[in-house]
Amino acid sequence: MSEFLVRTENIAKEFSGVRVLDDINIKIKKGEIFGIIGENGAGKSTFIKILNGIYNQTEGEVYFEDDNVKMSVQKAKKMGINTIPQEFNLINDLNVYENIYLGQEYQKNRLLLDKNKMRKKTVEFLKELNTEIDPNEKISNLSVAQKQMVEIAKAVAYNSKLLIMDEPTTVLTPFEVKTLFELMKNLVKKGITIIYISHNLKEVNEICDRIMILRDGKFVCIENAADINEEEMANRMVGRELNQMFPPKVQESKENILEVNNLNVEGVLDNISFNLKKGEVLGFSGLVGAGRTELAETIIGIREMSSGEIKVNGEKKLINSPTKAVKNNIAYLPEDRQGVGILTNFNITSNITLISLEKYTKFLINHKKTKEQSRYYIDQFNIQTPSLDTELQYLSGGNQQKVSLAKSLDTEPKIFIFDEPTRGIDVNAKMEIFNFIHELVQSGISCIFISSELEEIIGMCNRVVVMRSGKITGILEGEHINEEEIMYHATGVKRGVI
Repeated sequence: MSEFLVRTENIAKEFSGVRVLDDINIKIKKGEIFGIIGENGAGKSTFIKILNGIYNQTEGEVYFEDDNVKMSVQKAKKMGINTIPQEFNLINDLNVYENIYLGQEYQKNRLLLDKNKMRKKTVEFLKELNTEIDPNEKISNLSVAQKQMVEIAKAVAYNSKLLIMDEPTTVLTPFEVKTLFELMKNLVKKGITIIYISHNLKEVNEICDRIMILRDGKFVCIENAADINEEEMANRMVGRELNQMFPPKVQESKENILEVNNLNVEGVLDNISFNLKKGEVLGFSGLVGAGRTELAETIIGIREMSSGEIKVNGEKKLINSPTKAVKNNIAYLPEDRQGVGILTNFNITSNITLISLEKYTKFLINHKKTKEQSRYYIDQFNIQTPSLDTELQYLSGGNQQKVSLAKSLDTEPKIFIFDEPTRGIDVNAKMEIFNFIHELVQSGISCIFISSELEEIIGMCNRVVVMRSGKITGILEGEHINEEEIMYHATGVKRGVI
């Protein structure tokens, strides 16, 4: 029997005559961690969707355990191919154990499910991941990071021969990433093969045995992880030398554009006070559960505050809905892109003008104007799409994020809140977003920048607000914006404004 679990020969895929994957020939060994990297739109997700049966290839052959197979979702699962998707595939109205065992429920008899057994097994899987999530909790009540842990547990629950992980760590803390890597190593010892896709090149280099690089749907190379460094990986992904990642910081003015005073949300946020200056990038850092997203949601009116006040340009404002936030020139790019940021079954124009449609409407919608504006944003953000009519579900994660950015910018904000804006996008798209934020602050727009990546916080922000358990533990400036100081405040070792 062959040492290879998966082989592909001349795999190609086209959508509407556009070739997005071209002539891919690879061999993946049994019991290895095989990394796949590339820019957004390089073909990574398309390739794994062929392996797990979501797409049928236009050309070429797939071999699994030496058998030439015509994949389907059902056949892939039956063969032991399971995927942890980049975007969550969970049912919000079901609880944790129901999601994990959906379609593979334990039964007491023909009529009754063995719910106790499923709960017990769910606790065991989550314990392996060092996470304490109630198996009876509804998915809708979980944080993004907790949902990711449920997705991982769900995939591990199946008897896998091939486990595909598509950006599994983008919302996890360093501790959770370390736990996941230990789990991956244990799975490999049991003979399971793992395909690992990530834009975090450091992680790819650390955990993978071999790494395949794709560019524009074409094969670039396969290298042993030990023989290639992060810089060379990035350069081969984009086909050129990458310049400095972060643009220079813009000097903010002394004028306060946003003031938050003694803001409280019962059980979530405790006495939050800070100010945002005109033309500033104000960073928010902290561990998962610190309350950063909850604070952003309160500022834009998704959550109701128990007490406190918000001032915009010195005037007290009652912002109790996202519509009120838009009217006060506040835009929000959410962390959960597909959950609340965009409508994947709508086309580009419909998404971009979703919030700002009023400015294109008198008695009827001016469709010519909406399309002109959409073309402007496609050029401005270099959005890769076959046409304006393309539904967002057919775009890569990075291009979806750019559409979400354009949608928020089309409201003409003066304050822009970014919540994990680089989650799940490649190094080149990250640079584009950093430069976009730089251009915003140069034009006088003020930005709140929430990120779990300390490198981004340090590289982008004029000041940094550090949160822990719903409280501000420090506001850092100048030389104090460094990894050590931020982590001291994030873990509660230090408190106070510096």
